[in-house]
Amino acid sequence: MKRNILIFISIFALTGCSAAERIAAIGEEPQMTQISNPTTQRGYQPVSLPMPAPEQVNIEKNSLWTHSRTTFFKDQRATNVGDIITVLVDIEDEAGMENETSRSRSNSEDADLNAFLGLESQLNKVLPEGTTGSDIIGLGSNSNSTGSGSIEREEEITVRLAALVTQILPNGNMVLHGRQEVRVNFEKRILQINGVIRPEDISVNNTISYDQIAEARIAYGGEGHLMDVQQPRYGQQLYDIIMPF
Repeated sequence: MKRNILIFISIFALTGCSAAERIAAIGEEPQMTQISNPTTQRGYQPVSLPMPAPEQVNIEKNSLWTHSRTTFFKDQRATNVGDIITVLVDIEDEAGMENETSRSRSNSEDADLNAFLGLESQLNKVLPEGTTGSDIIGLGSNSNSTGSGSIEREEEITVRLAALVTQILPNGNMVLHGRQEVRVNFEKRILQINGVIRPEDISVNNTISYDQIAEARIAYGGEGHLMDVQQPRYGQQLYDIIMPF
């Protein structure tokens, strides 16, 4: 009993703190996140992936070309940590699936004892009255089940996002981190992208498509009054978790 009371008090305290913060923020716009170095943020971890052996590149003296330049003029594409690259996100995903299952089964089992050394006439002394040798055992069962399901999904996101190069991997691939926040009135939209790209996939306009990003993590969401209304209340979420039925 005491344990349940302590759990209830803890939950009430947590929800009370959250409610107090929300009450204090009534009439205030959602706060924008401060610009800072993403590698110093709490929880940030450098990417570590299996890499091939380092390749030795020989550069001739007095040569017009280097291994990192593709033209006579300065290359404007991102090449170093801290450089900016534009990510083109154009997701148009549509999927549909239908499934239908039908199953039926019928079983029947009969047993009789019409003759057994003349003892079949004595069945009434052992078994209930009215039992005859032709209906000793009779079993039957029928089952039928039908199921159907349908799933339809359609998603469309089109956006351009500037991302930072946060890390250069040993094989030359680059790790990207980009975050964009847009606030309109009391609603804040947040777009975040992380992943690994190849320098060869960067276009001459210093852009790259989202489908050329390995280990891509694209998140699109928001904060504000409308988003808050769309979420179930804390009590309802807790009820859905703990109720076994």
